[in-house]
Amino acid sequence: MKSQDIVILFKLLSLEEQEKFGSPNGYGELSSSVDPYAVRSLEASLGISKTEISASLKRSIGSKLAAKLQGITRANRRNLAEFVMHGLKYAFPVKPSAPQRGIPTAFAAPMLKGQLVSAGEEIYVWPYPEGQKRGLAVKPLFRSVPKAALADERLYEYLALADALRLGGPRESGLAKEMLETRIIGQ
Repeated sequence: MKSQDIVILFKLLSLEEQEKFGSPNGYGELSSSVDPYAVRSLEASLGISKTEISASLKRSIGSKLAAKLQGITRANRRNLAEFVMHGLKYAFPVKPSAPQRGIPTAFAAPMLKGQLVSAGEEIYVWPYPEGQKRGLAVKPLFRSVPKAALADERLYEYLALADALRLGGPRESGLAKEMLETRIIGQ
């Protein structure tokens, strides 16, 4: 399992939700002429090579975090939730580094602001030269995460909650787990 596998699985969840609920509020657009689940489309939206996406989907299917249904790879919501809740912070630990300019994540992400409270005054950011905030740098699950998250608000929400889970203390992690579980399974 590689960290980009989680990013790709979260993107699959986002696409499924866009299919089901539409694409309001800048969540990205699903075009009827292009298959958003196609490897080429995932490459364009995530900044991950087609080869790596194909390998990732095979790993995810092999580990039962995804399944192929009617020719489309879909995330296995229950298994993914279990892995994210119990293994993500151990499989992909994170250690904040020196302050940088970037995109807010974890407790500072726009959709989480006020819902999760960090004990410190510093916010966490994914380093990104065009970012508008300054905070402690957190290495994202994959290098293209900041750009991909800005293009897909649902994906951003999943990734920010995952970082809240990876970075938070017991209280913050508990809230992040609850919110992630609701979003992953509660659809």
